[in-house]
Amino acid sequence: MAIAKMRKLKIAAMAYDRDAILDRLQKTGAAEIKECTLGDELPRLEIDAGELRSSLAVSETALAALSGEVSAQDKEKKVKDGELKDGFEVSYSDFMDAYKSADHEKEVISKISSLVDDRNRTSNELTRYQRTLKTAEIYKALEEPFDAYKDTARAAVKLGTVAKAAKETFESGISAISLADWKQIAEDEDNILIAVYAHKSVRDDMDSALSAAGFTPCPFSGSETGAGFYAATKAHIEALEGALKDNADGFYALRAEVKPLKVYCDYLGFQLEKAETSGKFVATERTFILEAYVPAVCEEMLTKALQEVTGAIYIEFEDVAEDEMPPTLMDNNPVVSNFETITNMYSPPNAKEFDPSTIMAVFYSIFLGFIMGDLGYGILMFIGGLAVVLYCGRRPSGLKNMAAIFSVGGIFGIIWGFLFNSFFGMPILGTTVLPDAQSDMWNLVGIRIPAVLIIALIIGCVHLMAGYICKAIQCWRRGEVGDGFFEGVVWAIFTIGVILAIVGFLDEVDCIDLAYAGGIIAGVALVVAIFTAGRHEKIVGKFTKGFGALYGVINYASDVLSYARLYGLMLSGAVIANLVSTYGIQFISGADFGGGWIILGLVLILVGHAFNLAISLLGAYIHDARLQYVEFYGKFYEGEGELFTPIGSRHKYVYVAPQKD
Repeated sequence: MAIAKMRKLKIAAMAYDRDAILDRLQKTGAAEIKECTLGDELPRLEIDAGELRSSLAVSETALAALSGEVSAQDKEKKVKDGELKDGFEVSYSDFMDAYKSADHEKEVISKISSLVDDRNRTSNELTRYQRTLKTAEIYKALEEPFDAYKDTARAAVKLGTVAKAAKETFESGISAISLADWKQIAEDEDNILIAVYAHKSVRDDMDSALSAAGFTPCPFSGSETGAGFYAATKAHIEALEGALKDNADGFYALRAEVKPLKVYCDYLGFQLEKAETSGKFVATERTFILEAYVPAVCEEMLTKALQEVTGAIYIEFEDVAEDEMPPTLMDNNPVVSNFETITNMYSPPNAKEFDPSTIMAVFYSIFLGFIMGDLGYGILMFIGGLAVVLYCGRRPSGLKNMAAIFSVGGIFGIIWGFLFNSFFGMPILGTTVLPDAQSDMWNLVGIRIPAVLIIALIIGCVHLMAGYICKAIQCWRRGEVGDGFFEGVVWAIFTIGVILAIVGFLDEVDCIDLAYAGGIIAGVALVVAIFTAGRHEKIVGKFTKGFGALYGVINYASDVLSYARLYGLMLSGAVIANLVSTYGIQFISGADFGGGWIILGLVLILVGHAFNLAISLLGAYIHDARLQYVEFYGKFYEGEGELFTPIGSRHKYVYVAPQKD
């Protein structure tokens, strides 16, 4: 429930030790390079990263081409190999030794580039020949050479096609010319192949008639017949298709190179990061100075790692300045760390506030379990989520975090399912600890309200109270004692009064004294909030702020009602689960229905509950997060932090396992 304290590391060293020092910092995974603030009169260290950037771009282009081709062929061949996916594990030593295979990888990249060029060239040529074949299809009936249809000394000759729809226009146009004639050679679905003859004295009339009919002249020439030309074109297409098949085989022969090429690309990415990061250093001709943010607990480890560099090196640690905002590194246990994903989607906390992930994780899990509210669903969530976590291993990923969240939520789903006496929508216990969500009603000041809705609102009030307590903690950590009390504690006490009043006014509790006590507590807290709201303002502001605090009660009521969504989501899931189980069991147990209905009942139970679980989890995930972001974080959270990103920790393709000392 804390954010790691950051210290500032300063290193002064010889220029030739730059790579060794950055490699050591990368190995520790505990240093984020920052813009150096020392020696403003000194120039920045300039490293030409152009060649590295170009090499990385070429390598990634080749990798994308190879991966795409191999994946397509794997799919076609029904080969399943998850090792080719991104995120596979690589040892630290293997990653850092990637430079040793640079010559081999460059050779592979060259082969891939040649294959890509050949494929593109062949594909373009194939497309061109396929268009030619389509045009030449009608000419395959032509047994004479194309050159047989050329002008003579006195006659003009035209060979080409006319659309069938324009045949009458063509015939009428040609028949109107006394010294012209034509013949039909072939036809297909849309066009007719014709040869037109006319005396040269009427060439213009013939051209006009042909133009009016949409005549398309033959695009081919030479001594080859139409049939021969068509056959030759088809044979060329088959040869090109064979070349493409050979090209694809050439790609697939490099399948084993995908993984090492991904390692090499990420290694180049690290080298590029080192070069670009060096632009944050200040330097002389032979030395440089760098600054980095490091967690305070890693000082000894960093010092030890840097002392392994053989050259002259000066190391200094100091506190971060008050006006400086370091990056955020949340320090939580393995369970709560999964919930950091929820917080970070909203906004990472800044390094000068406390990390609310632990408190949020508790309420998020309680709400998630409440919405599911079923023993069966809770068991599936716990087992399914745990299975995914174990499958992912130690590799961090969004999927692993989400699975862990659902698994923890499944534990609370089991607890709530026991309290609501629900197992896949059916009661399995003799008694119910909590009221039935679908039928039980409570009387609140004479108004009949679903009992579980009231429970949801009370849980919401506790959540709001926790938000106000967090507000107080936030203020007290900064020495703002008064603000913490009046803006946090007072409203938390007000919430306690509201909870007591709600419980006391329930006819089922029948304790009006509790309601009066809650009303008095809430009333006194509200009066204190009104009269202290403008304590930092001038005379007019004191009054306006007081009215603002009074108006805040309306917003408070709106916040409380927001928790009705817990009941709504829980009720919808419970109703669907009950219907699926009821009808499924009836189909299975009904002796008069026959064997077919048993199968239908089993399918209904499996598909119905799978759908209900999936849709309920989606709704729970979204609305649970909304309650944290708006109702809870809205009371105290600042956010706008930047997550701690150590040098060399960003990889696109591989997961580099931490170095074991």
